[in-house]
Amino acid sequence: MTVIAAGNSLLSAMLAHADPSQVAGLSRFFKTGPGQYGEGDKFLGIKVPVTREVVKGCWREVDLAALEECISSEYHEVRLAALLALVQIFSHAKRSGTDDISLAEHFSARTTKYQSVARVCVDFYLAHTQYINNWDLVDLSCYPLLGEWLLDKDRSLLYDLARNGKTLWEQRIGIVSTMTFIRHGQLDDTFAIADILLNHPHDLIHKAVGWLLREAGKRDKVALESWLQERDRASLMPRTMLRYAIEKFPEDERQRYLKR
Repeated sequence: MTVIAAGNSLLSAMLAHADPSQVAGLSRFFKTGPGQYGEGDKFLGIKVPVTREVVKGCWREVDLAALEECISSEYHEVRLAALLALVQIFSHAKRSGTDDISLAEHFSARTTKYQSVARVCVDFYLAHTQYINNWDLVDLSCYPLLGEWLLDKDRSLLYDLARNGKTLWEQRIGIVSTMTFIRHGQLDDTFAIADILLNHPHDLIHKAVGWLLREAGKRDKVALESWLQERDRASLMPRTMLRYAIEKFPEDERQRYLKR
């Protein structure tokens, strides 16, 4: 029997949507077997669209205590719900320019004119990266939150995560957060952080770097080609990373790079 958490509407709603028939498939998809990157993770059997609907219905009711309970959950989908709710709270605060006072009072007693709701969200995110421990948790949260926050700020934090992240997930946050910069036509950080991760040993970093390079190339193909050719990076990078990076190139160009 499922125990519903009292006073935490987000957790209650997520537990109520558990679907045991989906657990095995999700566990396989997110590689939870022995020695795999998601080893030991647990699932309720909730698909992402359902999680998004749950979050959409109750993110305004979520406070820091509820987020703390959800982000530290043993269940993957509950951690995702916490991150999506955090993104919603952050985005609302950032869009409004000045904090929604009712939201601020509900969300955090610590929120003052010196520490906005948006800043509290960023601090919470960075303090809980140990729970952001799979690629979907990273990719659905880091750039709409951390990337947006850093648009007009120093970005050395991302370089530090890429170089010194305690887990491959923190390193993945370092590169994937640059998606926001790419969407604003700012490509330099993506290329620079890709350099840091060029020889990373893990396939999930290869895919992430290649993906972000591909997105940068969609904005400026000449800039991506220049980066690939400088120091002959195309020959040095892992093949998976290169395949992702040049995916949108014409076939003859793709083959030329791959044969190198």
